[in-house]
Amino acid sequence: MDLNTTIKAENLELDFLIDDEETPELDTHNNFKVIIADDDEEVHKLTKMILEDFKFDGMGLEFIDTYSGKETMELFDKYDDIALVFLDVVMENDHSGLEVVKHIRDVAKNNFVRIILRTG
Repeated sequence: MDLNTTIKAENLELDFLIDDEETPELDTHNNFKVIIADDDEEVHKLTKMILEDFKFDGMGLEFIDTYSGKETMELFDKYDDIALVFLDVVMENDHSGLEVVKHIRDVAKNNFVRIILRTG
C-alpha cells in the first residue's frame, strides 16, 4: 500500500492519499531476511509493526519467526543468507541467546549476519 502524507502545521490539516489496490505478494528475492528470535509473541508483533515499511537500498524485510534458541540455530544450519537477527538473550534458558551467537559464529561459520541482542 502506497501511503503519502502531507501535514500542514499552520492549521493541522492532514491529507492522506491511499492506494486501495491490493498489496502484491512479497518478492523475497528483493528483501533482506530478518529473524526475530524471541519466546514472547508480542515482541514479534511489535517488531514487525515498527519495521514493516522499512527499506534499505530499495529492499524491504522478510521476517522469519523463531521462538527458541534451538529453533534459531537450526535455521542458521540451513540458511546462510540471513541479514539480521533480533535475538532475545533469555528464551528456554538464561543464556540461550548467547549460545545462539556462539553457534552462528563458530558452528555455522556465519560472519555476515548482524546480531542485535535484546532482553526484557
